Amino acid sequence: MKIGFYLLASSIAMTSLFALAGAPPARADYAVMRSGARIHITSYERDGDTMRLYLGGGTVDVAAADVVSIEPEDVFLTGGVPAEPSGPYGRIIQQAAQKNGVDQELISSVISAESGFNSRAVSPKHAQGLMQLIPSTASRYSVTNALDPSQNVDGGTRYLHDLLTAYHGDTDLALAAYNAGPQRVEQYNGVPPYPETQSYVKRVTSRYQQAKKKTAAARQPICYPEIVACPDTPAVNAPEPAQILPPSK
Repeated sequence: MKIGFYLLASSIAMTSLFALAGAPPARADYAVMRSGARIHITSYERDGDTMRLYLGGGTVDVAAADVVSIEPEDVFLTGGVPAEPSGPYGRIIQQAAQKNGVDQELISSVISAESGFNSRAVSPKHAQGLMQLIPSTASRYSVTNALDPSQNVDGGTRYLHDLLTAYHGDTDLALAAYNAGPQRVEQYNGVPPYPETQSYVKRVTSRYQQAKKKTAAARQPICYPEIVACPDTPAVNAPEPAQILPPSK
């Protein structure tokens, strides 16, 4: 399965080519995938059952049915009530999520599996820090100190974003590639049959789904039936309008 992961490495060189070819004007949108992943895009086109996503230097074609919605950046960043950063390194994770268009719950789930939130963790294979960046990955994403939480989470999140983009928002494949490497995912045309990798994917996705449910429950809106109908949500009475008193004489 040649998914075109290495297309991302040449995205910078292709930017001027797309500009000359009259690519759609740059916008800051997010394609929300059925898997829950968000892909940062500059524009998109739909042709029947296929949707082409423009990635600011390249394109990727996905099944239209796999795209739940297209959200403007301001909606993604401020829509509803954003989850407050909590837990270890919450603010760093939230900033990386907003910058790269990756769910902060997914980032936290990867960190939990990779290092247990130990910023000083070093593996026998020399992977370092919260998101366990190996030296080559750290270098690719300009991480000069992999034990620095901010640098590590930023670099690891950028890598995770690129994997999600390469695998059309398929979280399982992106996580498998994060653990075993993209070359192994392509070699086995899916999640590699390694017990470690399969356990890793299940562990991260399970924690991610639980975190998403908690976040969704925390963001349930309060509905005022006199103003707007909100199905499946307990209704409350709308607040009384403020009374305007006549000026005293």
